[in-house]
Amino acid sequence: MYLPNINEFPKFSLKRLLSTCFGNNDSGGKQICILIDLPDLALMHGHKFLDSSEFSVQKYAHDVFLRDLKNGVSQDLNYSGNDIFAFKTTGGSNLDPEDAATNFNGDSLSLENDIYPKYDIILAITDYSLTAPLTASAKIHGFRGATLHGVNDIILNSGLAVDYNEISKQSELFRSVLDQSDSFELDFEVLGKKSTLTINCQNQSAQKSHGLCPGGIPDVANLPAGEVYFVPTSASGSFPFRFSDGTLAQMEVDNGAIINASLVRGDQQKVDDRNQQLKEDPATGIIGELGFGTQLLPFSGKDIQDEKILGTCHVATGRSDHLGGSLTPDLFNSRMNASHDDILYAPPKTPEINVSEVRMNKNGESISILKDFQPTAFLLDHLSSEYPVEKFLTSVS
Repeated sequence: MYLPNINEFPKFSLKRLLSTCFGNNDSGGKQICILIDLPDLALMHGHKFLDSSEFSVQKYAHDVFLRDLKNGVSQDLNYSGNDIFAFKTTGGSNLDPEDAATNFNGDSLSLENDIYPKYDIILAITDYSLTAPLTASAKIHGFRGATLHGVNDIILNSGLAVDYNEISKQSELFRSVLDQSDSFELDFEVLGKKSTLTINCQNQSAQKSHGLCPGGIPDVANLPAGEVYFVPTSASGSFPFRFSDGTLAQMEVDNGAIINASLVRGDQQKVDDRNQQLKEDPATGIIGELGFGTQLLPFSGKDIQDEKILGTCHVATGRSDHLGGSLTPDLFNSRMNASHDDILYAPPKTPEINVSEVRMNKNGESISILKDFQPTAFLLDHLSSEYPVEKFLTSVS
C-alpha cells in the first residue's frame, strides 16, 4: 500500500477548502457558522473548553477554523456571521443531537429554530459524526455544510489540504469502474480463520463522496472526502470484527443483517453484549453501506480520513437514510441505537485482520479489484488517467 508523506501536500488553506467545496459566493449575503459538540454546554460559555486539557477537536474548530474565518477568509469569500455554537455530545456516530445549543454568552438556543434556518454554510467540527442528522436537516432548511469530525494535525495537513476538484475527478473515475455491479465478495483472514462476506447491490448506481457541494443544492459534504459507496440490497456470509479494546469476533450475516456474533479472541462479555443488542434492536445489525477509499493519503488514526485511503474498504451497520437508504432512526427500538457505524479494514486499524481479496461481480464476470489492501492491476489500469499509478506498480504483481 502506497502512503504519501505529509510533506507531499500543500499547506492547509481554509479559503481554498471552502471556495473549492462550496464554490464562489460572488453575490455575498451568505452566513457561515461552526458547530462543535461538548459534554456540558456550560463549557461553551466564555469558551471555557479552551482551558481544559481535553477537547482537541473543538480547539481546532476555534483555533484554526474560527480564527481563519475572522482573519479574512469570510471577507474574501463574501461570508458573514463567523459564529460558533455548541450542542451536547451525542455519544455515538450519526445519532440525532438534542435540539439545545448555546454560544459564547451562554444563551439558550435551538438548532432547529436559531441555527439551521439562519445559516447558509454550517461546518460541524465534532468528536462524533453528525453527517446523517445534518444531511437530513439540510434538506429541510436548505443549507449546505460539511462534517469534519475527529480532525487532527495529519488530517488538517493532508486530507483537508488537497484540491477537491481533483479528488472529485478521481472519485468519479473509481465510481465508473464499480458502477452497476451485481455484488461484491470480501475475503477475510483473521488468526488463520477465513471467511467471506457477499454484499449484493443489484446493479445500482455507485455513489461517491467527493467533497464538492455546489450552490443551489442543500447537501452536506463529509470531509475529508474520497470514497465510492453502495447501500446494499442484501448481504450474507460472515466477517471478522475488531472491538476498540482489541477483542475479535466473527459476525454471521443473513438476509442483509448480522444475526449473531461469536468470540475469536478477547473479552467474551463484549460479544455477549453485542448479541444482546442484536436481540433487543435487530436494526443495529443491518448492513447499511459498503465503501471503498479513493484517495492517496497518510493514515491519520481517525476513520474520517482513513476510510478514504485507496486500498481500504469498509462496511457499515445501521442508519442509511443519509446515503439514500431506507433505514431511518424511527426504525430502531432505541434512539441511542440509531447510529451509522463504519467498520473500517485497514492495516493500522485492524492489524490482525487481512482483507485478502475483494471481487466485483459485474456483467457475468468476477473481477478482483483489491488484494491485501492493494488495488489490483485491473483497477490501476482503469484509474491510470487520474492517479499516479507508478507509485503502486512496484508492489502489485
